[in-house]
Amino acid sequence: MEQIGEILISEERIKERVTELGAQISRDYKEKDLVAIGILRGGVMFMSDLIKEIKIPLSIDFMAVSSYGMSTKSSGIVRILKDLDDDIEGKDVLIIEDIVDTGLTLHYLMDYLKSRHPRSVKVCSFLDKPSRRKIEVPIDYLGFEIPDKFVVGYGLDYAQKYRNLPYVSVLSEEDL
Repeated sequence: MEQIGEILISEERIKERVTELGAQISRDYKEKDLVAIGILRGGVMFMSDLIKEIKIPLSIDFMAVSSYGMSTKSSGIVRILKDLDDDIEGKDVLIIEDIVDTGLTLHYLMDYLKSRHPRSVKVCSFLDKPSRRKIEVPIDYLGFEIPDKFVVGYGLDYAQKYRNLPYVSVLSEEDL
């Protein structure tokens, strides 16, 4: 059975940082046509909390992409499982992601969205694991940088479990 290891980011610290990010995004997107695009499933908890802290009008949409499957390592092959419901042409897009790891999925996603001619495309990621990067991608708004450990909680999972934890924790190495 999997064991939850050390807590890397507490629930309290997450709440503080999400509030800070919401204030910054509100300032940066004032007077703009903001579309927040949540990346399912991992980004849902972060997006839900974040958009409550954004104090300007916005619309939301969702995409589901996969490069992991049931593995702890990215395959590098990106599949779009659910596309946008609404048109983003001429709008300011903010991708809300749970974690940037290799950068491959986000790079693909950004190119894909840019082909739809939005006014801008920026990224807000809850976590960044730069030590695993294979391709550089811009992260305009970042929650936390973490070491190269497999983490769960606050939307992040292992085999679809642990997303509901209110904090971020390391999953025990022997269970991976």
